[in-house]
Amino acid sequence: MIEDGAVATGTDEVGASGTGNGGANRTHSEAREPVAGLGGPSRARRNEVVLVAFTAMTNLADGVLKIVLPLLAVRLGGSPGQVALVGLTLTLPWLVVSLPVGVLADRADRRVLAIGADLVRLAAAAGLLAAVAADANSLPVLYACGLVVGVAEVVANTASGALVPAAVPAERRSRTNAWIAGAETLANEFCGPAVGGLLVGLGAAVALGSVVAAFAMGAVLIAMLVGRFRPVPASPGCTGEGGGAPSGAGGVVAEIREGLAFVWGHRLLRTLTLTIAVLAASWSAWLALLPSYAASVLEADAAGYGFLISAIGLGGLAGAGLVTVINRLLGVRWALFADLVGTFLMMGVPAIFPAAWAVAAGAFAGGMGGTLWTVNSRTIAQALVPDRLLGRYGAAARLLGWGTLPLGAGLGGLLAEIFGLRTAFALFAVTVAMLPIPFLRTVTTVELARSSGS
Repeated sequence: MIEDGAVATGTDEVGASGTGNGGANRTHSEAREPVAGLGGPSRARRNEVVLVAFTAMTNLADGVLKIVLPLLAVRLGGSPGQVALVGLTLTLPWLVVSLPVGVLADRADRRVLAIGADLVRLAAAAGLLAAVAADANSLPVLYACGLVVGVAEVVANTASGALVPAAVPAERRSRTNAWIAGAETLANEFCGPAVGGLLVGLGAAVALGSVVAAFAMGAVLIAMLVGRFRPVPASPGCTGEGGGAPSGAGGVVAEIREGLAFVWGHRLLRTLTLTIAVLAASWSAWLALLPSYAASVLEADAAGYGFLISAIGLGGLAGAGLVTVINRLLGVRWALFADLVGTFLMMGVPAIFPAAWAVAAGAFAGGMGGTLWTVNSRTIAQALVPDRLLGRYGAAARLLGWGTLPLGAGLGGLLAEIFGLRTAFALFAVTVAMLPIPFLRTVTTVELARSSGS
């Protein structure tokens, strides 16, 4: 599981920081703009269940689809590059359309956007199902389906992430985000691929029909949220980060600039985003290097490789279940820091101790740290970011943080070609080892307490 440094797929919060550079100084009144009333504990609990169920259902569909599309490309006789291009169509939209989608999420009803995005994904999967049934499938059809699903996923994730502060009261968000992170891990990394492989064995039509049904159920679930989910406009006279104009002023480009400026101008959020950029690159490199490492160094078979990958998911589930306890015992600062330790072990163990059980243990630590980071960083962001900026902040933070994913994979492969696999892992471990100093200087207990309003 790649850690999340943004609000993104629906999760956690803290409060408004008074630190930062220049325009990053903000008041609590702006950070905590009023959102729609939840109507009491029963509605809040209902919204929690809906968000977790929606996350599980749509991530299950995504997990199945990410297995089905490449396998269909293989069956069509696609070359390795053509098959890889299918996966690219699913992720490229995050780099291309995330910023304008963030603007859209700050202008429109976020629940309506999430429903619409799910219906678009449903239509794309249904169209592919019809093409397969009519024996009219082709690589261009797969690419078109992947792009449509990828763009819709950007919309759905950005909108659903911005829904959380209006759907769940502050005191319940950390727990809700933990459940959401667990649902993401379980559905996307365990059940989705496993179910996808099983369903493809039964027939592509069966697999795609299941995807269509899951997206339909997701749209029904998210429609059951109770509350008002249009962005809350800035208070009269309130300007954006760095003195920018309120949402809607100056056009799309100005609004995108405001979202980017908010991320970069806020010292705490900037540090978290830059940290996750390095961690995400390391995770991407690990995933890119592991197949070759498992085969040539560990001499593992397919089952052994699957065991190593599964260790990440197991760690992620453990982190989701223990995040509340760890936060209570260690505090949010050290829970976040655990991801630096976990990623260091994830990269360092393969370099110095090439044993399958040790590499799996490092992956478990990385997966657990990744979930601890995801839950807490989302909680911090949702409390610091004004409601009117949640969509743009989430899109900008993900773009800056996740933009290193292709870089990490490419750099990892290049280093392995030049220096060997173990050295490549070691160099990434050294890079991660440089993060604690800037992290600990900025992410202090005092800063976190100030940002939470305590």
